[in-house]
Amino acid sequence: MKMMSKLPGVMKETSDSGIDSCPDDTGSVEEMPENIILSRQTSINLVPFIGQRFVSQDAAYEFYCSFAKQCGFSIRRHRTRGKDGVGRGVTRRDFTCHRGGYAQVKTSEDGKLQRNRKSSRCGCQAYMRIVKKADFDVPEWRITGFSNIHNHELLKSNEVQLLPAYCTMSADDKSRICMYAKAGMSVRQMLRLLELEKGVKIGCLPFTEIDVRNLLQSFRNVNRDNDAIDLLKMCKYKKDKDPDFKYNFQIDANNRLEYIVWSYASSIHLYEAFGDAVVFDTTHRLDAYDMILGVWMGVDNHGLNCFFGCVLLRDENTPSFSWALKTFLEFMDGKAPETILTDQNMWLKEAIVAEMPRTKHAFCIWHILAKFSDWFSVPLGSQYDKWKNEFHCLYNLHSMEDFEAGWSDMVDTYGLHGNKHIISLYALRTFWALPYLRCYFFAGMTSTFQSELISAYILRILSAQSHDNFVEQVGVVVEYKEEAGPKQKIQRKAHKVSLKMGSPIESHAACVLTPHAFSKLQEELVLAQQYASLMVDETYFIVRHHTDMDGGCKVLWIPQEEIINCSCHLFEFSGIICRHIIRVLSTNNCFNIPERYLPVRWRERTSLTKSYQDFTSEEHGGKVQLLQSMVSTLVLESVETEERLDVACDQVTAVLSRIKGLPGPAHSGNDIYYNNPSDSLMLPQVEDSDGFVQNLASGSSSDSIALGKIRERRPRDGMNMYRKRRRFPAPFEQFGHHTSDCPMIGGDDLNGDGLGFL
Repeated sequence: MKMMSKLPGVMKETSDSGIDSCPDDTGSVEEMPENIILSRQTSINLVPFIGQRFVSQDAAYEFYCSFAKQCGFSIRRHRTRGKDGVGRGVTRRDFTCHRGGYAQVKTSEDGKLQRNRKSSRCGCQAYMRIVKKADFDVPEWRITGFSNIHNHELLKSNEVQLLPAYCTMSADDKSRICMYAKAGMSVRQMLRLLELEKGVKIGCLPFTEIDVRNLLQSFRNVNRDNDAIDLLKMCKYKKDKDPDFKYNFQIDANNRLEYIVWSYASSIHLYEAFGDAVVFDTTHRLDAYDMILGVWMGVDNHGLNCFFGCVLLRDENTPSFSWALKTFLEFMDGKAPETILTDQNMWLKEAIVAEMPRTKHAFCIWHILAKFSDWFSVPLGSQYDKWKNEFHCLYNLHSMEDFEAGWSDMVDTYGLHGNKHIISLYALRTFWALPYLRCYFFAGMTSTFQSELISAYILRILSAQSHDNFVEQVGVVVEYKEEAGPKQKIQRKAHKVSLKMGSPIESHAACVLTPHAFSKLQEELVLAQQYASLMVDETYFIVRHHTDMDGGCKVLWIPQEEIINCSCHLFEFSGIICRHIIRVLSTNNCFNIPERYLPVRWRERTSLTKSYQDFTSEEHGGKVQLLQSMVSTLVLESVETEERLDVACDQVTAVLSRIKGLPGPAHSGNDIYYNNPSDSLMLPQVEDSDGFVQNLASGSSSDSIALGKIRERRPRDGMNMYRKRRRFPAPFEQFGHHTSDCPMIGGDDLNGDGLGFL
């Protein structure tokens, strides 16, 4: 037994028989002079002592509770006793340490043992006993027994406040938390604000984050069935206001809401352009309705999250997921995504096979990695971190053969042959391992960074605590992203894109791609310089790192048909050509990227049509170039201040609305349309490594005619920097062709930077 208390004086009953002693009702007490008792009662430490008096047992409880909190434990009411006739009530009360006694095993009525939680009780003997006395017919309570001997560690001041006895929440605190929840604040924001209001240090409130969440949960548990009916009413109200809003639902046999799915008009338009790769997250539960929350999301051409739709499901089973997927496809005019990422859910897996048979289904690797600590930390012990690093290496391999061999070696090395999780992961490897997924387009959503963005977006939907307005709250989150999105895009485009290589391929890509996509391509451009290209035959190349003596990636290039493929499958996987393809193109004097390898979904202009190209190449080309230059100046001037940017957005929106109202030319069925026409007006400023600023969207030097500030362009060696580029692949269709003996290009016309081909 540890003697943990350092407080002066350990007092006991005069019987000195411990907590189990039972003195008579008068409670034999050592008589002490009144002046000594009063002096002890005014002691700074407020230590209980034999003979101390209280007007009521509640006053004694509060006193002992304050003493216990100072020492590092909490108390509970233990035994009571009432004697000497009926009507006297309780005449004795014992208060004990919260760890006193032992937990009893609970049994159910049928004799089966119930689930018993681990108890903190350890038989601690610390206690305080009070007895009711009546001197001169005035009742009072006196301490007749006290012991401060504990057989366990006492808590520190910052730990003792977390004990349930001290986690108190006043009615005022509850009302303020309810008010904060209706305002849409997160739990952590509520705690910080309450700490500031009360003037306490961080983490020193008398209640914890869990207590606040439990309180909010109690708010949500009220009348859930009526809440579901209100949800339907909100959807109907939204539909009446916006005919393009879509929703559908189903009621079960008990007249309860079983499924409901909805999507906004803006979400449907976004899906038309960026619904090729979709994440369907079903890992969260909406406690307000006691239903599973499913969210369809994607990524736009700027790498920003797109919200496609939302579903609530009563049960997690194959029929529920099938209904959700089928209804979602109906909203999207039957267009299924090329790929879909989900959690490792077998019911959802079966539903996708049934409803989206042509869609490639994959599991989100971040959900799998989150379970590794529970699955493997115990069986692997100290080898867990090393094994996890090896797993990451296997996951990022390119060859399926290398993955199979590496997996077998890993299982042998760590003795995981009988591990059920390893067996399951290997059986489902085609759903999560990159060597089996690189041939499919996922828009970069398999990365950890993108997964964090998606998780943060979903948590914003869940953070809205006022569940009476859930549909509207989701709409607010979506609308906020849509309003903030254009401003973010304008600000990004206004920033100069630095040309690190100064190559024509880099300049070409900067003209066409969004800053997000161009940054990905630029990484490959920089790394391409470290690779060697070896020709095997006229259409077949081996590209390997300069430090490697064998191996490498296989590149197939057919210039006449503008076809180029690489065995690393980066383009198929992300829509960005790889360093190996770039190396082959540059080695064979190709200075433009073929059009098919600059996907429209990653382009800066999302409303490009054939008629637009024809229009700019005919007699109106000068006006179009002038308009482009004016818009470029508009962007540069607008981003100077927030006020300018707001005015520009409002005015451009009004102009676009007026233009759309005018009659347009007839379009052929082969034209491609997207839903953000204003994006085509945004022209990026590009700066090369020498600080030279180019407006890469223009095709002629005539765009220097502009209103407002136009940066002066510095000519290089007297050459026209905006000479029209040659269409790929001419004049490099024949291998063995070199610029030194080209009859079309004189040797003196070439600069070291290769800009003579622009």
